[in-house]
Amino acid sequence: MREKHYDKVRLKVYDTRAEMGRSAAAEAAVCMKQMLAERGEINCVFAAAPSQNEFLEALSKEGGIDWERVNGYHMDEYVGFEVGHPSSFSGYLMKSIFGKVPFKSVNLINGAAEAEEEAARYSRLLDKISIDIMFMGIGENGHIAFNDPEVADFHDKDTVKVVELDEVCRQQQVHDGCFPAIEDVPKAALTVTIPKLISAKEIFCIVPTEKKRRAVKEALTGEISEACPASILRDVDNVHMYIDEACYWA
Repeated sequence: MREKHYDKVRLKVYDTRAEMGRSAAAEAAVCMKQMLAERGEINCVFAAAPSQNEFLEALSKEGGIDWERVNGYHMDEYVGFEVGHPSSFSGYLMKSIFGKVPFKSVNLINGAAEAEEEAARYSRLLDKISIDIMFMGIGENGHIAFNDPEVADFHDKDTVKVVELDEVCRQQQVHDGCFPAIEDVPKAALTVTIPKLISAKEIFCIVPTEKKRRAVKEALTGEISEACPASILRDVDNVHMYIDEACYWA
C-alpha cells in the first residue's frame, strides 16, 4: 500500500481491488465504532455501484459495529424504478448491506414516485439530520452521486434534485454490467446534491479499476471545478480515498 496526499484528500493505493475493499472497510468500521462510542446513533449514506462490491461485502462482516444504532440512506436512484426493482440502487443496497445487518432504520428513495415530490420528500429527511459518514465512489465522468458535469453545482441550494443523465454516465452503467445496452439505462435520476454530500463529517471514497483512472487523476490533479465534480473533494476535510493499482496513473 502507498499513501499520498492531494490537497485535503488522503489517497491509499492498493495492489488489488480485494485488498482495497478490505482495508477501506476496516478503517470505516473503526470510524463507525468511534462515532457510536460518542453518540447514541449515526447517519450513514451509501453509494450503490459495482465499484462498492468488495467494500460493502467486507464492511458487512466487520465485527463490533452496533448496527442497531446506524441509520442508512442512499445518494441516488433512477426515475421510474420502484423500491427493490432488480436494477434499482435500493435493490442493490438491500442485497449488499441494508439486508445483511440490522440497521436502526433504512431510508430508501422510491424512483417510481412522482420525481419532484420524491426529491422533496427525501430532501426533508436529509435536512433533519447531519450526515456522519458518506460512502461514495467516483464515476467515469467524474461525477459523485448523479451530479454529472452538466448538472453539478458546488453551491446547489437543493438537497435532492431530479437530473438528466449524460451519455458517459449512462454508458458506464453498461460497462459495469448493470444494463445490457445504453437504450436500457434510464435517462433521469434523483440525486443528493454536492453540498449535502460533502457536508458529511467523514467521507470514504472507494474507486477501483482502470476505467476510473482518468476521472480520478482529473479529480486529484486537475482544476477544482464542476467540469469534474469529484474535484471538490480536494477542498473538503476528512476525505479518505481508496483505489487499486489499476486505477492509479503515476
